[in-house]
Amino acid sequence: MNVRSRWLLFSVGLGVLLNPLNSSMIAVAIARLQNVYRLDFTVVSWVIFSFYIASAIAQPVMGKASDLFGRRKIFLTGLVVAFVASLLAPLSPSFGWLIVFRIVQSVGTSMMVAVGMAIVRIHITEKQATALSVMSIFLSGAAAIGPFIGGVLIHWWDWPAIFLVNIPFVAASFLLAWRTIPKDGPPTYALRNMSFRKWLDVIDASGILLFAVGLVALLVGLLSAKSSGHVSFWHVIVGLIGLIVLGAFVRHELKATSPFIPLRTFAKYPAMTWVNVEFMLVNVLFYSLFFGLPSYLQMVRHVSEFHTGILMLSLGLSSLVVSPIAGRWIDKSGPRPALLASGILMVLGSVWIATLNQSSPVISVCLALAAFGISNGLNNVGMQAALFKSSPKEIIGVASGLFNTSRYLGTILSSLLIGIVMGGHFSAGGLRVLGIILTAIALSLVLISRRRRESGQPDES
Repeated sequence: MNVRSRWLLFSVGLGVLLNPLNSSMIAVAIARLQNVYRLDFTVVSWVIFSFYIASAIAQPVMGKASDLFGRRKIFLTGLVVAFVASLLAPLSPSFGWLIVFRIVQSVGTSMMVAVGMAIVRIHITEKQATALSVMSIFLSGAAAIGPFIGGVLIHWWDWPAIFLVNIPFVAASFLLAWRTIPKDGPPTYALRNMSFRKWLDVIDASGILLFAVGLVALLVGLLSAKSSGHVSFWHVIVGLIGLIVLGAFVRHELKATSPFIPLRTFAKYPAMTWVNVEFMLVNVLFYSLFFGLPSYLQMVRHVSEFHTGILMLSLGLSSLVVSPIAGRWIDKSGPRPALLASGILMVLGSVWIATLNQSSPVISVCLALAAFGISNGLNNVGMQAALFKSSPKEIIGVASGLFNTSRYLGTILSSLLIGIVMGGHFSAGGLRVLGIILTAIALSLVLISRRRRESGQPDES
């Protein structure tokens, strides 16, 4: 790999890491934001919901937009958008404005994720596998150390620092990307002459709108009822509107020529569908712990943000260390043994969480985090391998998009689960209930893995 390719890889990596970094740093900021804005957890959890809903929509849309406007332009524009959002978020006059800037930040960072891998694939032709593995390290490493970085920043400079820390990354990435990413070629004749209405059809603007409105309405109905402590007429109405709109979304997607989420693919390839369902449940488990435990440590155990970040390192570092080992194991034995081991570890970790109380030693928390971290490392590789084995080669691009959608849905559902179980305030009792629910989900994953193995169900459809 020549020097220019290395600098290009570094510039893209600095931009791509901003999305996982900002999605993970917030885990240790929830308790501080509750105190600053005097809100309960169900309201503050929208800093999580908004980011992942926006990412789920923006990444596939910006991937399509890059075909029209160019990958270099999308990447550089994303850096500018992320810079503006990171600069303005600390100045938010209210929590509502913070959510707005969080959404803008998500869109900006998603623009870079959507085209980053493609830029590397197109412009780095030698040692491409090595380049892509380095990109994966930027993504997974940023997510792993995000809580630690967030804890350190909040401890020394308060919560605005988790936004301002993006600015040097953005500036460095922009300067390097401007010099190293080759200019985009002209769009094809078909793209150049595409009308705005046709472009809206290509990105399925109607489907995106139905998805966003339905999901937000359903979340508002459920979380508002839990936050207020009773179910009112308006909570029911808002929730029903959300369900109706989501039903309309499903009907629209089944008929759309270029659907936002190609639901017909699920019906056609059931093996791939099961992989996505499992991946969604895996992410419900992982992110319930990832977002729930830092708030529990700070609110119930009164652990500082700094020490919470250090404790969360046992989760991220375990995942990073296990991932390359998992790769070799899965290459040799296939994904099933690794996924079964992951499920067992998540059962043990969930049971451990259910037994925690205010006097439990810190090592108990670290053991639970390590169990989930190791399982996450196994899942990162194992679920991806299972997806490739269950998906026909001709639809692997669509399958990868659905896989990412499953990840985001699992993350959103994890935040919803925490909000419903905990309500406005975290408690040791609430954590025990959460641990019991996670144990049930983890057991279901183990049973699915064992049933498939014992039945000899093929991986390939």
